[in-house]
Amino acid sequence: MSLLPNGLARAAIRFRPAAFAGTFVALLLAAMITSACGFLADTGVRASVAPQRYAHVPVLAAAGQHVGEGEAVPEKARLDAALVREVAAAPGVAAAVPDVTFDVRHDGSPLVAQGWGSTSFTGTKLSSGAAPREGEVVLTEGSPGDRITLTTADGERDFRVSGVAAGGPAPAAWFADAEAPALAGHPRTVDAIAVLPRHGVATGELAAAVERAVGDAARVHTGDARGAVEDPGVGYAKEVLEALGFSFGGIAVMTAVFTAAGTVALSINQRGREFALLRAIGATPWQIRRSIATEALLVAPLAGALGCLPGMALARWWFAQLQHRGAIPDAVQLRLSAVPVWVAIGTAVGTALLAGFAAARRASRIKPGQALAASAVEPFRPGIIRSLLGLGSLAGGVSLAYIAAEEGGQEAAELALGIVMLLMLGIALLGPFVAKACALLLGLPLRAGSATSSLAAANTWANARRLASAITPVALALAFCSVLVFFHTSEDRETARQQSAGLTADAVVSAEGGLPATAVARAAATPGVDEAVGLLRGKVLVRVGSGGDRWYESFAAQGVHGGRLDAVQDLDVREGSLGSFGPLGSPGLLGSPGLLGGPGGPAEPGESGAHGGPGGPGKDTVAIDAGLAKAARVGLGDRLDLRLPDGTKAAPKVVATYGRGLGLAAVTLPRAALEGHVGSAYDSEVLVRAAQGADPTAALSRLGTVTGRDGYVAAQDKDRAVNAWGNKTMAVVLGGFAAVAAANTLVMTVLDRRRELRTLRLVGSTRRQVLRMVGWEAALVSVAGIVLGGTIAAVTLIPMIQGLFHTYPYVPPVLFAAFAGGTLALGLTATTLPARLALRDQPG
Repeated sequence: MSLLPNGLARAAIRFRPAAFAGTFVALLLAAMITSACGFLADTGVRASVAPQRYAHVPVLAAAGQHVGEGEAVPEKARLDAALVREVAAAPGVAAAVPDVTFDVRHDGSPLVAQGWGSTSFTGTKLSSGAAPREGEVVLTEGSPGDRITLTTADGERDFRVSGVAAGGPAPAAWFADAEAPALAGHPRTVDAIAVLPRHGVATGELAAAVERAVGDAARVHTGDARGAVEDPGVGYAKEVLEALGFSFGGIAVMTAVFTAAGTVALSINQRGREFALLRAIGATPWQIRRSIATEALLVAPLAGALGCLPGMALARWWFAQLQHRGAIPDAVQLRLSAVPVWVAIGTAVGTALLAGFAAARRASRIKPGQALAASAVEPFRPGIIRSLLGLGSLAGGVSLAYIAAEEGGQEAAELALGIVMLLMLGIALLGPFVAKACALLLGLPLRAGSATSSLAAANTWANARRLASAITPVALALAFCSVLVFFHTSEDRETARQQSAGLTADAVVSAEGGLPATAVARAAATPGVDEAVGLLRGKVLVRVGSGGDRWYESFAAQGVHGGRLDAVQDLDVREGSLGSFGPLGSPGLLGSPGLLGGPGGPAEPGESGAHGGPGGPGKDTVAIDAGLAKAARVGLGDRLDLRLPDGTKAAPKVVATYGRGLGLAAVTLPRAALEGHVGSAYDSEVLVRAAQGADPTAALSRLGTVTGRDGYVAAQDKDRAVNAWGNKTMAVVLGGFAAVAAANTLVMTVLDRRRELRTLRLVGSTRRQVLRMVGWEAALVSVAGIVLGGTIAAVTLIPMIQGLFHTYPYVPPVLFAAFAGGTLALGLTATTLPARLALRDQPG
């Protein structure tokens, strides 16, 4: 008899549609996850936008926006204004225009402010009057010769209107190029240098000349690369998309492949009797393996291709949500290229082939005479190599959890998903042992119950492999959802606790877009105010890690000025003192000569700076959160290696550590340390301590919106907001995928038992008794999955939350009950419905 493997494969699909339908669904979902993450990653790598403001600037010089090992600076890095002269002297350059863009206000309304030189490439023209000189301004409305008061970051200033312009953004204001950087809050730096060519000079020739002129002090951009300089959000979008596509994508794809491989293996194992019969009638091991490969090639490519369609929909939805939350500029478009499609199809095919070959290894190698006897009873003995790998995975997961507890800080958080994957892999590899243990422990109360529950306990004990296949995806779904969701419930709870305990001010003054630096003095002079402290918020990069493995990480910072900080904030000082942080004058960290790259001048990102020089109280100092001090390996008196918001290097001396950095700010500096290095030099808020028995709320309302202590919540920065939403979305995606995979597996196991269920009916069991037995089995599977998933989540979360927040995870009882209830409902639904279907032709 001649065996035709392709014919066997087609026949297997035709006569066992349930098993192959389950495999098809698992591979389709794996392709969906893979392609969605691939589309996001591909968009991140290739993201660009066409320039608008710089559309008529062929060559643009700007500062590099990364430091260290490629970490992006929190705010826009700027160029030393002295470079303008060097660029202007380069061959082929007709004009080098320093470009500065910032905000000013008139009667509370914002105006887009910029240097007048920008009109040479934006198309703005004077409709009346003349170009501005120092102390003058050009507006989009008004009359030349008028006087106007504008609010800048330094306070209110009077200007003479020298002209009125048209053809640019409205409302807007233009200042003299020499005065604009100072009004923007960074007097010695510019945002970029627009380079205009002489007649006949090609763009490539001009760019090369500018590169020689600036050397390593700037990056030269042409084409669409100018759009990233114009809109720094493009760089942030690339980071977010690459992190989602590659980092989360790697975990998601591993989970998808892991789950799909389990489903394929289950499908192959369910056909043990079929393979045994083929071996008994003379089929060779190669023929069986070839048949399995052919089945995979018939099912997997189609599943992979169809899975890319919902993958596209998922990527579009995810991308749109990120744009809605401001993480991606509207000008960036999602790329739906062919590469992720081919990767998804290849992943589906590879998963099906490898899982099929691994599962059929024993069936294809067994001797023909033993094949039918071995298929009659489910074998229990797991392979030695598999068992050793499982033990190694569990040991690795526990070891990582111990390391996370010891390391603390962000390093603990970064190990979280690795711990989950290792523990989950260990449970899957040791599945038969785990299933036996669950059947023994959870089956005890079932054996003491009715006949149907006792039979369910016996079934789960005798079919450990089948039970393990069902438990694994259930536990995986609960573990991932719990880790990703309960991390943020713990973080939010601790943040709220620290804010409530740490904010001791009686009132908080704020305004849309911020307050001028003079607002703190005006607040302090208000009757009934005892202390007023201004806060300029931003983000800094701090070098963390140990040994040779060190990197820059972003942390929230506050620059303080005005009165005593300890009068309005209780930072829970652990070591040192905050005495140097108030009352503060205008000099601060950056006022110390030599602290940065030049005498009082800024250093470019990546440029080394000195450790600071002499200064009075508050100069060259920093206070940091105790967890950050541990991560950065610094203590009192040490120099903290940090980059200011624009990437400028600084090394202030640590004078205090405190415990409420999550709710308030992880880094506290003098305001002067940040004001020339942030995107907006306006204070975020002014914290006010009222005199005893006084209520200055009404008087303070002329400065801005006044909020009481209880109603105030520190603004959530974009990174944290996007991360929180992203983790919840990842929980939905991974949890939803694992839940569908679990339901798919449960349906496959029940449909494969149709002969068993019908036999029970033939020996006298009623339909209700059979369904009750199946229900008890589903309940055991669900409870086992809840226990295992919850244990994995606890082993992961406890060291991570302890390391980050020095407390235990906060698990809202109602939310966990919803997770557990959903898991139980999933298990019951995915087993009882196919069981009813299997019994529908039997007499009731």
